[in-house]
Parts: sequence; C-alpha cells; structure tokens
Amino acid sequence: MKLGVNIDHVATLRQARLAKEPDLVRAAVLAEKAGADGITIHLREDRRHIQDRDVRVLRQVITSRLNLEMATSDDIVEIALEVLPEMVTLVPEKREELTTEGGLNIADKSIRLKTEEVIKKLKGAGIEVSLFLDSNPEIMELAKDMGADYIEIHTGSYADAETEEEVEKEFLAIKATMEAAIKAGLKVNAGHGLDYKNTTRIAQLNGIEELNIGHSIVAKSIFNGIEEAVKEMKDIIKNA
Repeated sequence: MKLGVNIDHVATLRQARLAKEPDLVRAAVLAEKAGADGITIHLREDRRHIQDRDVRVLRQVITSRLNLEMATSDDIVEIALEVLPEMVTLVPEKREELTTEGGLNIADKSIRLKTEEVIKKLKGAGIEVSLFLDSNPEIMELAKDMGADYIEIHTGSYADAETEEEVEKEFLAIKATMEAAIKAGLKVNAGHGLDYKNTTRIAQLNGIEELNIGHSIVAKSIFNGIEEAVKEMKDIIKNA
C-alpha cells in the first residue's frame, strides 16, 4: 500500500504570515526522500493554503506523483489541464468548512452531470481521475459509469468515531465500499483524518492502493521533522 503525503498545512503555516516560509518545495522533496509515494495538494477555490503558483512549481520538482485535489470550478480545471498532474481527485467544497467535510454527492443529478463533464476533460488530457466519496457500496457502479478511474473513500467518520461500536461500524462500511468499488472495476484510495493511531486497521485492508494523509504528518513534523514523520507513517502502513 502506498502513502500520499498531503502538504496543504505546510502552506497553511506559510499563509498565516503571507511569508516565504515554510518552503512547500522543500517539504515535498523531503517527504519524497523519506519514502512518500506521492504528494497531494488541494487547490481550494478560496486559495486558503495552496496557491496557483505552488501547483505550477511543485509540478516541476515532484519526482513521484502529484495528486491535485480540487472542486469542479472552471478556473481550477483550467489549471489542472495546464499543469497535468498524474491524478486529480474531485472533492466537494464549501467556503465555510474548516476542511472537506464529506464526499461528493454524485446521486444529485446536477452535481453528477457537472462532474462527468470535468472527468471527460481531464481524462482527455491523460489525467487519471478519482472521486472523493463517502462509504456507500451502492454508488460504486455509478462512479464507474461516470468515467472515474479511482475512488477515494472518505475515512473521516471512521477517524471521528468515539466508541468501539462506532469504529467497527465505520470500518465495515469502508470495507464494503472498497469491495464494491473493486467489483465495479474501480481502483481504491482512502483518506481524511487518518493518524498514527487509527491508520493501522485501514492499512490492513487488502484492496486499497494508497492512503492520503496530511494533517497528522505535518503536525508531527513540527516536533520530529517531516522526514521522520513520513518514515514513521510508512512503517505503520508497511507493518500493518
């Protein structure tokens, strides 16, 4: 199983002072050096952390794989078509949210039609497309029919579960969604809210190709350095 390291919150710290540091390129290079299989960034409509220039610069320096998380906004689609990341993960977005709160509602016809239009453009440019979705086995065939190559299962509810019963319920929902996605012909990633305690069980699921993890790695890197933080998470995944 691979590890995609999300470095959005390195940019969050930089943007707090509108400064040049911490350097996003250095963070990406050190994460790759420590074993990251890919770098993930989210270019949000409000540009609260990652900026347009970051996407263009990182495209030039990343040697693993760039996964660009984004909404279906026309201006951001144009940037994706310009820089050509290896993968785009389409996510829902609300200006007032602190972080992405859930998966795309592809059951909504208007959302589905807009998303299908964007998928067609991105795949026409040779970009693999993933849909960020909540655990729901019943919509995996729909995701495949829309043209997606991957889905990324939103693990936030699992990460936020407080009791053993809730954890078990959310884990089984993730497992069932993974199995339905594979059956539909989709590849599967997962992420959101995963940390150094709750990742092990998700990493034991044989069928998930990559975990995208950001906040917990960046938080640990403040005390341990980003290379050590990435190595520790890689070890957790490897030993699961």
